[in-house]
Parts: sequence; C-alpha cells; structure tokens
Amino acid sequence: MSDEAFMRAALELAAPRLGRTGDNPSVGCVIVKDRTIVGAGATGEGGRPHAEETALSQAGHEALGATAYVTLEPCAERSSGALACSDLLIAAGLARLVIATRDPHPKAAGAGLARIRQANIELKEGVLEADARQQNAAFFAKLG
Repeated sequence: MSDEAFMRAALELAAPRLGRTGDNPSVGCVIVKDRTIVGAGATGEGGRPHAEETALSQAGHEALGATAYVTLEPCAERSSGALACSDLLIAAGLARLVIATRDPHPKAAGAGLARIRQANIELKEGVLEADARQQNAAFFAKLG
C-alpha cells in the first residue's frame, strides 16, 4: 500500500467521529510496520483520547521503527496536562511520520512537527491534505 492508501485509512477512521469530538477536530491515525497496520485510532467522543494515543496503545512495541499516518499535525501541548501526542510518538520510537495537514491550533501550529524533526524522525507532509482539510472544514474555519 502507498502513503495515500494508508492516509485514506486514517481519514476513514476519523469520518464517523465528525461532530462528536467537542471542540477538537476528528483525527485518524494508523501505525504501519512492514506494510501492515499494527495500530489504529480516531479522536474519542468529546475529544479524548486523541487518535495517536489509541493507535499507539494498540500498536504497543510494534510502534518501534514504524510509520504513523495522522490526518492532522500531532499536538505539542495538551490542555489536560497529559503528554502531548508529538511526545508520545517520539517516545514510541517511530521511524517516520506522515501527516495530511498542519494544525493551526495554538497548541500545535508547527510545534508538534518541530519536535518530530528534532527527534530525527522522517517527516512527510501534505498527503491527501485537501481531503483532510475538507473533512474538518468547521475546525479550520473556526481557527482561521
């Protein structure tokens, strides 16, 4: 499968949660190792847990050296005080992160990606970006 196919899977995970995640966008995440999905998640009801948390929990040790496909830039700060998704992905030992689009929210806004780069994780941006932006159009419109 291609980067686009795995990102499509992440978008499909997020779709049923639209309008059910509170102020948060509906995000999908799949973690892939050896071309097989080893973890998958979407933003939970009311906005918690985040998609990355669920996917990493499913993947367990299989996340080491894997690729995560996330429909929105991972957060760099959590209002709850919990560990940010960018930090969780780094701690899991990912080799690569593929995102659809950047997050304009002040708790992400490039800071999550900066952490990923500092951790020397390969990063690819813009995979199915238009689809991801359309999926969460209300979220993007609210944040400008």
